[in-house]
Amino acid sequence: MQDWFLRFELQRVPGVAEVAAVGGFVRQYEAVVDPLRLQAYGIGFNQLFSAVRAANQESGGARIEMAEAEYVVRGIGYLRSLDDLGAVPTGVLKDGKAVLLRDVAEIRFGPASRNGIAELDGEGEAVGGIVVMRDGENAKAVIDAVKTRLEQVRTRLPEGVEIVSVYDRSALIERAVQNLSGKLIEEMLLVSLVCVLFLWHLRSALVAIISLPLGVLIALAIMHWQGLNANIMSLGGIAIAIGVMVDAAVVMIENAHAHLERHADEHGVAATGAVHARIIATSAVEVGPALFFSLLITALSFLPVFMLEAQEGRMFAPLAWTKTWALTVAALLSISVVPVLIALWVRGRFRNESEHGLIRWLMVAYRPLLDVALRRPMVVMTCALLGLASSVWPWSQIGSEFMPALEEGDLLYMPTTLPGLSPSQAQALLGRTDRIIKSVPEVARVFGKAGRAESATDPAPLTMIETLIQFKPEQEWRPGMTVAKLHEELQAKLQLPGLAHAFVPPILNRINMQVSGVRTPLGLRVSAPDLQSLAHASEQIAALLAGVPGTRSAFAERAADAREIQVIPDRARLAQFGFSMQEAQAWLAAAVGGEAQTRAVEGRERYPVSVRLAPEWRDSPEALRTIPLVTPSGAQVPLGQLADIRIVAAPPMIRSEDAQLSTYVFIELDDTDLAAYVVRAEQALAQSTNLPAAAQWHWVGSYESMQRAGARLRIAVPMTLLIVFALLYAVFRRFGEAALIMLTVPFALVGGIWLLWAMDYAYSVAVAVGFIALAGVAAEFGVVMLITLDSAVRNAQQNGHLRDEAALDAALREGALRRVRPKAMTVVMILAGLLPILLAEGAGAATMSRITAPMLGGMLSAPLLSMLVLPAIHKRLWLWRMQRGEA
Repeated sequence: MQDWFLRFELQRVPGVAEVAAVGGFVRQYEAVVDPLRLQAYGIGFNQLFSAVRAANQESGGARIEMAEAEYVVRGIGYLRSLDDLGAVPTGVLKDGKAVLLRDVAEIRFGPASRNGIAELDGEGEAVGGIVVMRDGENAKAVIDAVKTRLEQVRTRLPEGVEIVSVYDRSALIERAVQNLSGKLIEEMLLVSLVCVLFLWHLRSALVAIISLPLGVLIALAIMHWQGLNANIMSLGGIAIAIGVMVDAAVVMIENAHAHLERHADEHGVAATGAVHARIIATSAVEVGPALFFSLLITALSFLPVFMLEAQEGRMFAPLAWTKTWALTVAALLSISVVPVLIALWVRGRFRNESEHGLIRWLMVAYRPLLDVALRRPMVVMTCALLGLASSVWPWSQIGSEFMPALEEGDLLYMPTTLPGLSPSQAQALLGRTDRIIKSVPEVARVFGKAGRAESATDPAPLTMIETLIQFKPEQEWRPGMTVAKLHEELQAKLQLPGLAHAFVPPILNRINMQVSGVRTPLGLRVSAPDLQSLAHASEQIAALLAGVPGTRSAFAERAADAREIQVIPDRARLAQFGFSMQEAQAWLAAAVGGEAQTRAVEGRERYPVSVRLAPEWRDSPEALRTIPLVTPSGAQVPLGQLADIRIVAAPPMIRSEDAQLSTYVFIELDDTDLAAYVVRAEQALAQSTNLPAAAQWHWVGSYESMQRAGARLRIAVPMTLLIVFALLYAVFRRFGEAALIMLTVPFALVGGIWLLWAMDYAYSVAVAVGFIALAGVAAEFGVVMLITLDSAVRNAQQNGHLRDEAALDAALREGALRRVRPKAMTVVMILAGLLPILLAEGAGAATMSRITAPMLGGMLSAPLLSMLVLPAIHKRLWLWRMQRGEA
């Protein structure tokens, strides 16, 4: 059913690359040869192999014309039944009769040698099918199409055959997307509410509110055009951009309000008609370029994320793209659509900031602090430096990891067994572990696999066991049960001799296996010049690491502990009896190994045809030595006289990495600080005197990914800073202002560091992305603030008021106070937008919370920096220019 019905049905589904079978038996035609009969007839094994291959042929005889019609001539000769196989002539005549294959062999159906076993719920063997998706396809769409096709074929299944889904990734995809989509809607509603509360002018608030979904929709359209799917990362990019997206519209509206209020105060009447449009245009031109450049700088701050490679690059690229598109669209809307909407809707009387209770309170609180900053700029800068220095301690207490775990819901149990496990023992062990796992009340279904599926993408040996564990919904769990407690209970129940445990999320495991070859998040690749040294080194390293604090388990892949029976032909004896090495090896592969000689054809089904010895002739070295052979010269000799047969220790498989023999040590950790654990482990390995001198080791898995990402960021971040500095210089046309913003960005990160420490988050690639996003927002804050301050000072200079330090303070005070309401709105919008993500639970929440935590913490320090430190430093810069006569 799996090979010749379901596989073809599912293979037709768009997006499916292959359907790999796992478990069960493959039927084959078997000719179980009696070597004594061959000896009696004087027939050699290779003669039988050639006869079977020659008897399974078909050909075309072109076409002939007969009775004004064309007929195709076809020779029918494929093996289609056991009778056909039994009737194969061996090429030998005895008493005038042809000796057929059935005269020297038992003809029957039998199972082919198998490399994989599947088991369901501990109840017995099952046959599984693994649907492999094509690269770059939409996983959710492919899974839905497969489900639809399965529903269509269920009615055509024979009685008693049932299709059971044992792993369905779409459930995780739906949970993750729904979780983040819900948070995205919450963000938009909260940001809209903040606009209404702060602007206190419904039509003005509508301009900002409408620009938000419009920008999001355009960003989603670009995402669809680019071929990005809706997932945790792509939606997360929009989620962390929402607060910043509205900032440009708010600044536009605020500036328009200021210009319209000024006109009303000067003329005693509100502007209307062409005058109103001209005022809006003037206000938009005044701040438009600055807003565009500030959002462009924020978007460009994500360039380091685009430079990540391998696993981390594929993971964060969708987030970087969608955030970049969202901010780019917001920048374009702020200078195109938003001014038009302001001109159409923003009319009437505007409530002055002094009439708004919250803004009035913020003004009252901010004014004395600003006065202190302007009077004593060096004190403010000293406090900023102390604040920056204060982040050193919490940063030293923060651990490190590659990525937080994705709450996949399902679990993969991957124990490691001793090499050389027989199929029967693998089946028994698999059934036993599955029954133990199924006995846990929270487990809904267990599907175990030992060995490989019939696919080139799955090279697993029979000793590799993989068990997919599906849990029931959490509301059906025992009271007080958690995921961590479930893992502990499963660990305790599965303490079986000879097994080393590893519990990993299925998707994470597949990524680790593809990227680094290890099945645990952290591993060590050990290299040595020979197998014995390799085995000794890996076992010694595993034993050392087991004693390192933070190690839950450490076990070495067995490099040389398997067993094999070696058949070593004697070349002189082969030559004496007329055997070539090729004939000897072909005989061994077919007669003993059961290698298929050809394939029988039954309609669209194809079955291997095997010609081999009965089990009693090949189940031990002693039996192999007694196999009688008929030589090409007609002599009869046992195999033991032609070859040396012995049992030796041998590797179950040979790995080669970087042109060296290699093996892996798999490590499971209790310590969440990955970098600190590696330091302790390296110290333990360096102090050991039992390791072979030629042995080398290299960390792989999560640590390797973390190191690779760190190396890329160390290159990408300085390059991005240079680009941002060039853009800042293009905006201000002065080195001082551009350098000022660049120097103040690190101060904005202080709050993010303290919040990470407070929430006990480890540093990871997700946290690094959060800090990159925070740096972009901080630069945007600085650009808009500095432009506002510079505009106020230049206005005073043009009006002839900038004569002394007091006038400079007054101009800076005026410019800074103009930023109170828009700055407060931006900060509250970002906080309101990111808090739901930080506090979220469920699939994808851990990753997104690590990205948002630095941004939320930074919203506590970045506003103080831009509102207090920037005016103080900017004052010193202007005073220096006034003294030099450059102002």
